[in-house]
Amino acid sequence: MHALGTPTISPDGKHAIVAVTRPDLDADEYRGGLWLVASDGSAEPRRLTGGPNDADPAYSPDGAWLAFVRGGDGAKPQLYVMPTGGGEPRKVTGQPLGVGSPAWSPDSRRLAFVARVPEEGRYGDGDPGKERPRRITGLQFRRDNLGFFIDRRAHVFVVDPFADDPSPAQVTEGDFDHGEVTWSPDGSLLAFVAARHDERDSTLTSDVWVSAPDGSGLRRVTATDLAVAAPRFTPDGDAVCFLGSDTGSDGRKLVCRNLGLWLAPLGGGAARRLTDEERFHVAESSYAPTAGGVLVTVENRGAKDLLRVPYAGTEPDVLIGGPREVTAVAHAAGVTVATVADARTPGELVALREDGETALTSFGRDLDVLPIEEVTGTAPDGYPVHGWIVRPAGEGPHPVLLMIHGGPFTQYGWHVFDEAQVYASAGYAVVMGNPRGSSGYGQAHGRHILGDVGRLSAVDLLTLLDAALATGGLDASRAGVLGGSHGGFMTTWLAAHHGERFRAAISERALNAIDSFHGSSDIGWSFTRDLYGEDPASWVEQAPLTHADKIEIPFLIIHSEHDWRCPVEQAQRLFVKLRLRGVETEMLLFPGEGHELSRSGLPSHRVARFEAVLDWWGRHL
Repeated sequence: MHALGTPTISPDGKHAIVAVTRPDLDADEYRGGLWLVASDGSAEPRRLTGGPNDADPAYSPDGAWLAFVRGGDGAKPQLYVMPTGGGEPRKVTGQPLGVGSPAWSPDSRRLAFVARVPEEGRYGDGDPGKERPRRITGLQFRRDNLGFFIDRRAHVFVVDPFADDPSPAQVTEGDFDHGEVTWSPDGSLLAFVAARHDERDSTLTSDVWVSAPDGSGLRRVTATDLAVAAPRFTPDGDAVCFLGSDTGSDGRKLVCRNLGLWLAPLGGGAARRLTDEERFHVAESSYAPTAGGVLVTVENRGAKDLLRVPYAGTEPDVLIGGPREVTAVAHAAGVTVATVADARTPGELVALREDGETALTSFGRDLDVLPIEEVTGTAPDGYPVHGWIVRPAGEGPHPVLLMIHGGPFTQYGWHVFDEAQVYASAGYAVVMGNPRGSSGYGQAHGRHILGDVGRLSAVDLLTLLDAALATGGLDASRAGVLGGSHGGFMTTWLAAHHGERFRAAISERALNAIDSFHGSSDIGWSFTRDLYGEDPASWVEQAPLTHADKIEIPFLIIHSEHDWRCPVEQAQRLFVKLRLRGVETEMLLFPGEGHELSRSGLPSHRVARFEAVLDWWGRHL
């Protein structure tokens, strides 16, 4: 399976460039190169770079140069530039911890990027176990899939890539993280995100900031009342768009809240939300301010629609809809290119013009995938529960897997999902869906479960399972339940409270004990009270671990040793409790991996995980 990155489009709109990445099992790495695609579909895509892992391409505004980030083979990702007319890439940076996505200045002479700056004596070639201790004074000091960051802050840099010896100039300073830099249309300003307020270590709020390219004139654009991301200047340069969510009166509330598109005037005044807070949950992906409005993707019942949102905040136009997921977008010269996934492919590039939509790539043409079918059940209170079935070939009856997503405020959707395909190809019917608590169905749908997560989520999940069984061809006597993170939480909950429905369970990277998660997780200090309620006494009843003495079915626990979102103690506590009771229990621990193992872990580990899952179901279903 392949994955497409965010495309870039040439200033004349004639070509797009996109990164295509695949796992390489022999090298046990991810390999990716950049592909050149004619935006009118007149020519076959051709590979532009050979990797080993190239990503984040960006056309210069004059169209003469391409900047991108190259990593792989153990090297930190660094910034490269190459002429679009042909020629070899030139390495521009040598940052000790690598660089982030580049952004061109409007005159095509400079590049801005973000890089982490390590404290002296840290993150070098020496033994990390012999470094001096870290002094921690705030609640935010480490992050899953990153590690400690208070001793390697992220800063904005600007570099002349055409200098004989490019030397990046550091634009930002201080004990703050900065990110997602972009240029104003006239090149006089940089915009970026940072939390620089005094309460930054105990709140989730952040701000959009602007400064001159040399760092002077630094000023805050937003009011420190939102969690913000991805600033982008409007084409006229008078305002900054950004993605943001209200963090509540204490600055710590983000769970099950729709992410919105906002606009902040540079001349002063309050930022205003352009998308309806209840209806639209904006996907955390690339978006594009244009003269006619902002092109942005929003979740919609498992789909991700591409909308054009007017700057006035009036009703948006749907540019791409239906059972598809738009994952990234770019725009130039009246041409829009987008990466789009559906039930047949993990992602392809399409172009939009006034005369319609053109498919530009077919990277997934050789994939042999099983179709997905929609199913909707009705909960006891009459509420519809939406989901899908991925069936194996043949008539059945097939054993059944109820698969539960994490979050909980996220969604399963219309794309080729490796897990569902692997399990269905092995003979199991996969039932998956978006019960209340999920995103993409309105904010009230997501917030329904707050304070009573396990019990309320279980109602919808069992409703969905029953609706799938009613379609026929599925064997209810051979059902298993599995899920990761919140899905693992619900797997343990269902095994304890509804174990008669299932023969076996697999819980992965799960939150099992709310009390210890509150202090051990990188997000536990805020997430716990937001989702499970302010009263710690209620956490005991809501914790799946509390009810584990009711579990009798065989139980496999999968976890990663470096998971800081749901730390490994969450797995160990459940494992010990079940084993001491004599329940058939196994634990599969992955070294060197974090919370994202199933999505971005080492290819060899992802294969080993699938082998263990299929072995478990083979033994019990």
